[in-house]
Formats: sequence, C-alpha cells, structure tokens
Amino acid sequence: MTLVTGFLGSGKTTLIRRLLADPGMARSAVIVNEFGEVGIDHELVASSSENVTLLANGCLCCVVRTDLQETLRELFAQRRAGEVIDFERVLIETSGLADPAPVMQTFASDTLLAAQFRLDGVVTLVDAVNGGGSLAAEREAAKQVALADRVLLTKTDLADAAQAQRVRERIGALNPEAQVLEVVNGAIDPVQLRDIGLSSAHNPAERVRGWLGRLAYEPDAADEPAYLGARLADGARHDTSVRTFVLTFEQAFSWQGFSSAMELLASLRGPDLLRVKGLVNIEGESGPVIVQGVQHIFHPPATLERWPSADRRTRLVFITRNIGRESIAALFGAVGGLAADRPGD
Repeated sequence: MTLVTGFLGSGKTTLIRRLLADPGMARSAVIVNEFGEVGIDHELVASSSENVTLLANGCLCCVVRTDLQETLRELFAQRRAGEVIDFERVLIETSGLADPAPVMQTFASDTLLAAQFRLDGVVTLVDAVNGGGSLAAEREAAKQVALADRVLLTKTDLADAAQAQRVRERIGALNPEAQVLEVVNGAIDPVQLRDIGLSSAHNPAERVRGWLGRLAYEPDAADEPAYLGARLADGARHDTSVRTFVLTFEQAFSWQGFSSAMELLASLRGPDLLRVKGLVNIEGESGPVIVQGVQHIFHPPATLERWPSADRRTRLVFITRNIGRESIAALFGAVGGLAADRPGD
C-alpha cells in the first residue's frame, strides 16, 4: 500500500489520473477522497457501483465515504467474496490539507488491517512553482515532506531553474533521506512508486540500506559530540524546526532497555517525534530488529533474517520537530551506559 500526499495544487489529481491509465497499475485499488475530484477520463470507466468503480485497465477506484479503516475492511471483504478483482496493491490519495501521520498510524495500531495490508511507503508531491512558499508557511505541507519516502517535484516545466533548485533545497532541509524525482504532467513509471519499504524478513541487503537511507552510512562529522558510543550525523543544518539526524550505537541493547527508552521518548515528546526508523542490535538476535514509528505509534517490531552487511551497529534515523539530537542521544546513551554497567552472566 502506498500513501500519496501533497499540498493543495501539487498535482496529485494529475498523477493519479496518469497512474490509473498505466497498464502497470493493473490489479490495483485506488482509494481517493472524492471521486469527482480525481477527474478520471471517461474512457477509463467500464462500470460503476455506489462505492467502487471498475476501470477499463482492471484497476478499482474506491471513494472514502466513511472512515479509512472501514473502507479498507469493506474492500478486503469484497475481494475475498469475489465481488471485486483480486487486487494486489492499494494506492491511497489524501486531501491537500491532510496530515499523513494518522493514516500511517492506522497500519501500526490496527492489527486486523495490518494482517491484510502493509504500508509500503509515503509519496509526497511538491509544486516547484509554489512549493517553496507552502513549505515555509504551511505546517501540513512541511510535515507531508518530512514523512515522505519519495518526493515528486512537479511542475518543473513551469518553474525556472533557480526557483526549482530553491524548492529542492527546502525539501532537502526538511527530509534529506527522501529520494526526489521530477515529474511533469504526472508522467512516472509506477515501478518507482513500489517496493519502497521492507516486505519481509528476507529483504536483500540493498533494499534494507535503501530503506534506512544514506545518512545512516555516512562518515561521522569530526566536530559532532558522542554519548556513550553513540555517533551522530545531522542531515538538516538549516535553521528549521524540522530536523533529521542519525544515532549510531556500538553496543547491543537489551530489548527491555531499548523499548523502555523508546516508550519514554514517545510519551514525553510523541507529537514532535515525526518519524523514527532503524535497525537495532538486540542481544540474542541473529539479525537486526526493525523499528519504525510515527509520533507515539510504533509498528510491531520485526527481526530481519540477517544483517545487510558485516556492520552490526544500531542505526536509528529520527525526523523531529523542535527536538534536539543531543537530548535523544543522551537518553539512549544512558540506556547504553546502564547496559554496559550490568554484571556479566
């Protein structure tokens, strides 16, 4: 499942329309806020019912008339009953003013939905003409970028090079981990919007590294402080309340110690803990434990079959608002120090 978000006028309607017409989207379900807003071309529509429209290329288009969780449950039930196609992926388009965090949290907190759907990633559209102003002035627009795995920079054909570059720099300041792709008139290969996240315990090393992001593997800056073996990389050096940074720890954690630190952090600063993801070295586990969460809601932890490389260090990527890296590093450093002080078995 892929979540498509972006501020007003960013081009979501154009993107969804182009994706629906692409043969690569066959056997897909597309959930939109209002069917009329999507403006699906007439020739794509084969037949329709009150809630679901079947498109000529085999896709489904479903309107969110009630709560998203209810819509997803109904759609899954219809597939199981053979009432709709046996779709294999879902694309969810949010409104321009929507905060994507609650949708992401849905799949972490609803165990029944999580058993049937997996959130693959968040794709955020940013308008190269007006995006700079939106990101500076609108809290929702900045958060949409901060939570993104992919950012699609749209309308670059209408913006001058300097203008587009400024928007790129602003995106990089908010979320240096996200891959940025230029899209004109919604034209993009659907493959670039799939397989963003980790699909199972058997993910290849390159996918694990891509999911975790480049900052987790960059050399440490010489002037950055260390806390009990925690080495830090800061990905946003601009004066902004949204920051991205990586904490790297040499020592293995006990699961109790690590989870206690995360629970404390989430309870104290949950609203400002925009996103966390990482590989954690837990004592007794042969592979890394995958950790990912949005604000105070975290996905159930999962253990990968093996580490993506010989490097067994814990790496945690944080995207925060008004939380300095030093305070989080000190918290985890204290946990590491307590682990190091325990008597040997």
